[in-house]
Amino acid sequence: MTTGAPHETAAYDVAIVGFGPSGAVAAGLLGARGIRTFVCDRTQDVYDKPRAIALDHEITRLFQNMGVSEQIKPYLEPFTDSVFYGVDGQVIKRMSTVAEPFPLAHTPSVVFTQPPVERILRAHAASFPSVTIALAQQLLNLSQDQSGVTLELQDDKGHPSTVRARYLIGCDGASSTVRTLAGIALEDLGFDEPWLVVDVLVNEQGLSKLPVTSVQYCHPERPATMVIGPGRHRRWEISINPGEDPEQVATPEGTWKLLAPWISPADGELWRQASYRFHALVAEDWRKGSVFIAGDAAHQQPPFLGQGMCQGLRDVTNLCWKLDAVLKGTAPDSLLDSYTPERKGHVTALTTRIKGIGKIIGERDVAKARARDAHLLKESGGVIKPVPRQDVQPPLETGLLSALPHPKRGTIFPQPWLVEANGVHRRMDDAIGTGWRVILAPHANQDMCQAASPSNAMAAQVAQLGTPELTEADGLLATWFAASNTVAAIVRPDHYVYGVCQTAEELSAQLNALEALLATTPN
Repeated sequence: MTTGAPHETAAYDVAIVGFGPSGAVAAGLLGARGIRTFVCDRTQDVYDKPRAIALDHEITRLFQNMGVSEQIKPYLEPFTDSVFYGVDGQVIKRMSTVAEPFPLAHTPSVVFTQPPVERILRAHAASFPSVTIALAQQLLNLSQDQSGVTLELQDDKGHPSTVRARYLIGCDGASSTVRTLAGIALEDLGFDEPWLVVDVLVNEQGLSKLPVTSVQYCHPERPATMVIGPGRHRRWEISINPGEDPEQVATPEGTWKLLAPWISPADGELWRQASYRFHALVAEDWRKGSVFIAGDAAHQQPPFLGQGMCQGLRDVTNLCWKLDAVLKGTAPDSLLDSYTPERKGHVTALTTRIKGIGKIIGERDVAKARARDAHLLKESGGVIKPVPRQDVQPPLETGLLSALPHPKRGTIFPQPWLVEANGVHRRMDDAIGTGWRVILAPHANQDMCQAASPSNAMAAQVAQLGTPELTEADGLLATWFAASNTVAAIVRPDHYVYGVCQTAEELSAQLNALEALLATTPN
């Protein structure tokens, strides 16, 4: 890792603008693969207050794959249930988590403290010699030609510099300069509401007054959310009513007034308070030539399921393994065209579901809110059963996927705990790796095993459940194969299922089609 201002017209494989969570993870993923990477940010340090507060098991699995999960673990806690209260104070909905065994071998939903986690992600990126970091650098302009992108930068003392890269990733936030300079427009998905977000470090007296679960107050007069964060951290998201001044409610005086139903200044200290307009926006294109956008630069969604940071990290995870394959000559540049349809489709579908949760919480009409409550209670048969948060995650619907349709195609492949010969338990990714994989059910016959043989093009790892290298502790994968009525799964480097098969012929056909897609020269 090198730091400081870049050399004049320094050349890299990938440049990243923005060193927040998405940019730091992208730099770390590329650095681990030996890709010459330049990353810059207009600030000098991590923002010292929390913005994101929730993550899911797909992201903690990513941290595991990156080798930073043990460092991050002290800053994570399990997400409590979220209880929804209706107009008359009755419980109308409850969101929880899936039961054990956990499908990805991690707690499915967690809350976390962002500043120290972000510092760990930055330090991880900085640990690789192929990564150059330049802070206090502002992007002034960019230009493209057939061989890449040129960035014009200026540091905080006014000194200019130029960086040349084959590809550029804009991870520079909702007001992205990269997106603007690349001429990428945003599509409005139809959500625009003013809310106050408040983070409080609550003392013992305050904790005794607060619920022991996270709560969604679906009250027409003032919809609000309270999230239990790590330790003494509590977050409120409180809707701003018509006629209220967003700047005034974000002052300490205005904030404490809105917090009065729960706590007083004697019960804790304000950590952060800010008024926002919650939007649902998605970029029309996520690729313009050699320029890509990710994270808040590509999408913004309401925070009702805590998916904002998760979405950005999914973006760069999807993109970085593809960039690696293209830059190393094992896949054509056209592979990168799958980024937009895969991630835009997923983000749009999930944002639509998040908007649905927001509509439950934020209904302002009393009559409609009562009808909502009655509908949810009738739907539950009078008994509110917890709904796993993970049920809202959509699959990939298009992109680099098998042509053979199946409900498991485009979903995330499970990660079981494995039992090694010495009795030690290990997560599957740590045991068999995270590249292309062909995973076989225990009853796969010899023809299926032969069809799964790794090709030179894919370098796929093949493993069969029930063998010494893939003996699971809890039956998770065996249940998955039985429930899906399949015998083999082709799994991508980002853990999404390319396709599933029941016969050796299906497996051979899918692998041949995949090799053709990844071929760098005409067949």
